[in-house]
Amino acid sequence: MDGSATHTAIALVGAGFGGLGAAIRLRRAGYRDFLVFDRGADVGGTWRDNTYPGCACDVPSHLYSLSFAPNPDWSRSFSPQPEIWAYLRRVADEHGVRPHLRLAHEVHSAAWDAERRVWRLATSHGAYTADVLVAAGGPLTEPSVPDLPGLAGFQGELFHSARWRHDLDLTGRRVAVVGTGASAIQFVPRIAPEVAHLTLLQRTPAWVLPRRDRPITALERALFRHVPGAQRLARAAVYWAREAQGTAFLRPALMRFGQAMARRHLRRAVADPVLRAKLTPRYTMGCKRVLLSDDYYPALTRDNVEVVTEAVTRVTPSGVVTADGREHPVDTIIFGTGFHVTNLPLARTVRGADGRTLAEHWGGSMYAYRGLTVSGFPNLFLLLGPNTGLGHNSVVFMIEAQLDYLLGALRHLDRTGVPIEPTERAQREYNAALDRRMRGTVWTTGGCRSWYLDGSGRNSTLWPGYTWSYWLRTRRFDAGAYRAVGATAGGGR
Repeated sequence: MDGSATHTAIALVGAGFGGLGAAIRLRRAGYRDFLVFDRGADVGGTWRDNTYPGCACDVPSHLYSLSFAPNPDWSRSFSPQPEIWAYLRRVADEHGVRPHLRLAHEVHSAAWDAERRVWRLATSHGAYTADVLVAAGGPLTEPSVPDLPGLAGFQGELFHSARWRHDLDLTGRRVAVVGTGASAIQFVPRIAPEVAHLTLLQRTPAWVLPRRDRPITALERALFRHVPGAQRLARAAVYWAREAQGTAFLRPALMRFGQAMARRHLRRAVADPVLRAKLTPRYTMGCKRVLLSDDYYPALTRDNVEVVTEAVTRVTPSGVVTADGREHPVDTIIFGTGFHVTNLPLARTVRGADGRTLAEHWGGSMYAYRGLTVSGFPNLFLLLGPNTGLGHNSVVFMIEAQLDYLLGALRHLDRTGVPIEPTERAQREYNAALDRRMRGTVWTTGGCRSWYLDGSGRNSTLWPGYTWSYWLRTRRFDAGAYRAVGATAGGGR
């Protein structure tokens, strides 16, 4: 082994839900030789980085948490960001994960060494090697900012919602918000009362349903803490309710019921027929992410808020220009434009057995076997990889299903001592079946262009089914779908 590099049996990249969940499960299974790298100064991932006003989860609290690390003290039915971040920090402390963390260690690259059969990691704090690499960075990691002409010459302040400028007082400022997705509908109601004027630049309106958030009472929290099984029962009820909603994503004709509810929600909040028309989607609900909010529509009816539907064509030193030629004078631009999901930055930094990156292998459209492993990349496991995202339920459930599969794979590696990768045939057949199941779903027939689709028009991000069906497919490691790659790798316990 290279003496200049520190060796660990298992290297995990990312200390959010995936990385921390994996670390806890590894410790419970008896593994001790592993490290968790994260570029941040603390754990938390997206819930550490996204601190914009109003940031909260769209999945009910009891389901958006690790089943093996329950939290009886959630304050609301939908958790605000500070509570989720505090939960993840507490989980790291209570489950003995801290000694394994390598925080402020950004992983610049990872390459498979075919001769020594290890992963070589270049980090901001030196070189490491590992027998197994688990990529747990998640899809909502790298903010996406559109490359607008003239942006570099803008003389005001600009930032992405995932890098919120808390040092900047927005009081009295003229603000342009670009994008109307899940982040924007949370922070727009918070900043609208403060700013002098808010120009909301909307490309496509979203379907918005009532959030129905409420405080969790002291009595409920006491029950969750002291009555065995009460919280598990609440979690199960939320889970199956969400699974039932998933049926409409697979059979889009059923979406008419949700659309009727959303239109009623819009009518009640927005009396102006012109504004209401701007906010009414022209595609099937679910084609783009369905949003939840009780205060977004009322915020848009304020006198100091204008909804602009023409596309942004360029930025001037003192404003933004839309396709109708109109310049909107602003001194602040906030991008609520989401993340690099279908073109993961990770894919450009991980190199497989042939020296090519994941991005080069994928050629613009992500794929993996079971959303976890990729042919040509031995002993690499992706958490929340291709086609494991969701439109209806909690991705934490998907992560836990993947952790079961990962542990099965590690036990197989312990027995054989030989690196593995999925066969090209298993990978090809698996993804062909996924694409067949995707046909007829709302994501491919709903009539919109969403971030679920990659540059080729393929949905390479979402799971085209119920989450329990994914759980069934990942309960056991299917060694028959893999091939051995050469000689012995080190043990991990």
